[in-house]
Amino acid sequence: MWDSTMFLSTLTPKFYVALTGTSSLISGLILIFEWWYFRKYGTSFIEQISLNHISPWINSGENSENGSSNSSSTSSQNNVPECKVWRNPLNLYRGAEYQRFYWATNKEPLTYYDMNLSAQDHQTFFTCEADAGKAEYEIMQTAWRERNPMVRIKAAHSALEKSAECAPAYILLAEEEATTITDAEKILKQALKVAETNYRKSQTMQHQGSLMEAQHRRDTNVLIYIKRRLAMCARRLGKLKEAVKMFRDLTKEVPPIMNVLNIHENLIEALLEMQAYADVQAVLAKYDDISLPKSATICYTAALLKARLVADKFSPDIASKRGLNTAEMAAVEAIHRAVEFNPHVPKYLLEMKPLILPPEHVLKRGDSEAIAYAFFHLAHWKAVDGALNLLHCTWEGTFRMLPYPLERGHLFYPYPTCTECADRELLPSFHEVSVYPKKELPFFIIFTAGLCSFTALLTLLTHQYPEPMGVIAKAVLGWLSVPVYYLFEKIDSVMPFNLLQQLSRI
Repeated sequence: MWDSTMFLSTLTPKFYVALTGTSSLISGLILIFEWWYFRKYGTSFIEQISLNHISPWINSGENSENGSSNSSSTSSQNNVPECKVWRNPLNLYRGAEYQRFYWATNKEPLTYYDMNLSAQDHQTFFTCEADAGKAEYEIMQTAWRERNPMVRIKAAHSALEKSAECAPAYILLAEEEATTITDAEKILKQALKVAETNYRKSQTMQHQGSLMEAQHRRDTNVLIYIKRRLAMCARRLGKLKEAVKMFRDLTKEVPPIMNVLNIHENLIEALLEMQAYADVQAVLAKYDDISLPKSATICYTAALLKARLVADKFSPDIASKRGLNTAEMAAVEAIHRAVEFNPHVPKYLLEMKPLILPPEHVLKRGDSEAIAYAFFHLAHWKAVDGALNLLHCTWEGTFRMLPYPLERGHLFYPYPTCTECADRELLPSFHEVSVYPKKELPFFIIFTAGLCSFTALLTLLTHQYPEPMGVIAKAVLGWLSVPVYYLFEKIDSVMPFNLLQQLSRI
């Protein structure tokens, strides 16, 4: 006791200033790192380490019964579908649209991750095993992987110099070199002639071996892709009837590429632009099926059609007094269903968040899908009188039905937890990613913030009032040492005085 008192009496105020200052600095650095990690990855670094490394080590000694129950619960969780990135059915043209945005703002509208996914898609659909030994197709195989757009364009021209019948080279030039939709359409029409010729040639030889079958499959993919992009050009240029006819013809095709392109969403958007609501309802009747994958376009278009029947006469004051009638209830339920599927969309439709150019790939139920949907469909909601007002009055009611969206859903699976990280990869850095549900600050960020503030305050007080703070510090340390000395005295009274000597003899 006397030694500790002597030690405390020798500590100067400068020691306490240095101690509290160092503690404040360390906790401040931890706070900055924790905050940066939380902003980037949406979780606490310390919690991640605890859950992924420390907890398994502590729990490694649990019995087999607990292990079997954990494995069963894990397998049940795996039944929930994981986050999957889909190709955006309404993706823009790089040269005619994305590049013009870059020239105007000097901001990159696409991320490298998004463009890399597109390169993988193009390699999958536009190359095959039969291309070995064909110089033009070998050039295109490497062209899709090039990061520099000018190198890709130069490679496409080089491929066409080798052979004017290389349809994928025309596709690349239409996507990236053409600076207007009209120019892109001209190139795609050239590509269509070449693709049709290649398709007819490979169709007659598709049964002559696996290589010819793969070549025919590739030529089919190229032909369908070109037709779809030509239909999208017609839609952009205002030739709606022509675009709708082309989209309808394409929806009758059955090759595997159709599962990726989701052309029915292009058809729905073009029909909404024509305000052909009966035709839109007919398309929804085919694709809004419980056995088929859902999307924001399907869910929100169904809500728009039901809202259209009541929106022009809807008044929240009157509805609160008399209640909702059958048609209004159906519209509100459709809106709740759409919001449950993708809760990010309403803020873009109601212009509570700024829109950006949509990415080339989207994550269903994520912010990227919400941007892709609202970018084209905001005008269709505005065209229906009162639809946005009905959405504004009712969309937040969805969250009262889903108090724990990550644990259970109402009409769909629980909301996936992986959307934020995937959306951050797909969307440019200048866009503030929408997060649902809103995450509370992790405990360790709050703890380190409190620790940093407390130690900084102690440092300031010790520097300004060294003698009183030194007295207080000694008193606190004295109080804290009382239980320790009391424990030592009790142990001393119980144990024999010469215990250590006896143990050393043994």
